[in-house]
Amino acid sequence: MKQFFKMTLATICGIAIFITLMGLFFVISLVGMIASDSASTKVKDNSVFVIKMGGTISERAEEGTPFDTFLGMGDMSAMGLDDLIASIRKAKDNEDIKGIYLEGGTTSFDAPATAQQLRDALKDFKKSGKWIVAYADQYMQASYYVATVADKIYLNNHGMIDLKGLGGKGQYMKGLYDKLGIKYQVAKVGKYKSYVESNTLTGMSEYDREQRVAYLTGIWNYWAKEMAEGRKVKVEDLDQLANDSIMAFANAEDYVKAKLIDKIMFPEEIKAEIKERLKLEKDDDINQLTLSDMLNVKSKKKDDGEKVAIYYAYGNIVDSQAMNLLDGGGHSIVGRSTAEDLRKLADDDDVKAVVFRVNSGGGSAVASEQIRHALKLLKEKKPVVVSMGGMAASGGYWISSPANYIFAEPTTITGSIGIFGLIPNFSGLVQDKLGVTFDGVTTHKFTDYETDLILGKNNDEIMKHMQTYIDQGYQDFLNIVSEGRGIKPAQVDSIGQGRVWLATDAIKIKLVDKLGSLDDAVKKAAELAKVKEYYTATYPGKGSWMDQFLPKENKGTYLDSRIQAELKAVLGDFYEPLMQIRNDLQNDSRIQARMLEDVRVK
Repeated sequence: MKQFFKMTLATICGIAIFITLMGLFFVISLVGMIASDSASTKVKDNSVFVIKMGGTISERAEEGTPFDTFLGMGDMSAMGLDDLIASIRKAKDNEDIKGIYLEGGTTSFDAPATAQQLRDALKDFKKSGKWIVAYADQYMQASYYVATVADKIYLNNHGMIDLKGLGGKGQYMKGLYDKLGIKYQVAKVGKYKSYVESNTLTGMSEYDREQRVAYLTGIWNYWAKEMAEGRKVKVEDLDQLANDSIMAFANAEDYVKAKLIDKIMFPEEIKAEIKERLKLEKDDDINQLTLSDMLNVKSKKKDDGEKVAIYYAYGNIVDSQAMNLLDGGGHSIVGRSTAEDLRKLADDDDVKAVVFRVNSGGGSAVASEQIRHALKLLKEKKPVVVSMGGMAASGGYWISSPANYIFAEPTTITGSIGIFGLIPNFSGLVQDKLGVTFDGVTTHKFTDYETDLILGKNNDEIMKHMQTYIDQGYQDFLNIVSEGRGIKPAQVDSIGQGRVWLATDAIKIKLVDKLGSLDDAVKKAAELAKVKEYYTATYPGKGSWMDQFLPKENKGTYLDSRIQAELKAVLGDFYEPLMQIRNDLQNDSRIQARMLEDVRVK
């Protein structure tokens, strides 16, 4: 018995000592990471900025936490386009950085315009006379498009290039819902408003096909022209390669013959190539800077002159963060809190102009109107210029329309002026298949209309009222765009109807004023404010890593995002339709101004 107690006590002591040591180790590591994060990076002479082309790139990076390292989730965080472009500019201006090395080619972009903006930044970097070299084991199409800005592109001996054009197939869930006894009821305005089609049709409508062909062809033509210029080949040759063969199955030597790459290389050979460019000896080390290093490199830009604010609005437009979680999580544009932020900018005398950076496919019409109204009041006090990112469509265009001036990237997707209401009818599932019935009393005919709608009672009459509501909402949308853009409502209707436009076409119909970058928008804002010397400040602030554990109105907590990621992994293809049903049942905003966001590219 004594031996038993001795062994038990020894085990307990051992566990206690282990936990204490691990705790100390964690605290020391934590302090080290925080100190490292806050310290500025000193750039060594003859350095290379290494950009790893993997993971995802979105408008802004969500802050990671030190726990990522311990939980093995570091690869789940996305790179921010804003961080990448700022770092590339620093590299351009820093004399000790001699070039950029693009490593890998499997990056996923939240929109074609995101890839285009990264490529434009790299193209601007080359104006300094510095070099860019790209190497990968495989190139997905969007990453290859970015890589064609490089002086040289190299590929592994058994590598591949997935050059295939743009497009794909979406899921249409009507067949599944029919089997389950679920029927979606729709009230909408806009023959091109295709968001509802995945729930109500078994295939693409001709209107949706028309608009998709138009904007995808426009994006591809823009990409092909730039890739052809970068590789010094003909656009026709690229089109033929993409059309006549599956390039992913080609031999690496074929890529060289087609001038898609310069040479086949192994990893150790690319190191030798970089050393040669840096004029290093064989045994010398290469001074490398990662994105996190570059973020801590001090910028030469000083905070002199007047302040121009850049406010980032990206993600789904929602009434509350709770609704955003039902919609799949991630960063969102919450109507009430975004409107409050804009009011604060209006009252801030230090801010002389505001650039409203929009990257959203829309969402709640109610939240969109809250933001639009706040932006209109802001415009009454100081100039407001919109800079459109990957997309500014539907609700994203709604909130952009009051601006003094609108810039868009050449491959921005915009427009989609139309609204809808989407409600599931579960009577076939609940009553016919499961045998569950409902009964009760009400004082008036439509007292319990929400339940009646999903159970198939008084549907035609209720939907008639809802369609009238949607019609009025669409008219409001037309009037809003008419007021903001200075064109008649009838003209807005002719280019509206839910149709999605590529920015190069949108500029012809006055939805956009000029094609240009975020920098162009900042310059225009300063010009309208009549200030010559200025600096920029970004809003809302990203906050520290500790903020990830605290609920925010414009984003979920760190744990929320992890839970959503796990749900997606477990449910797979069923995640979207199940979340759609859950969202439609609990969504307080019956009017939706959003487009189908399936433009993510690899």
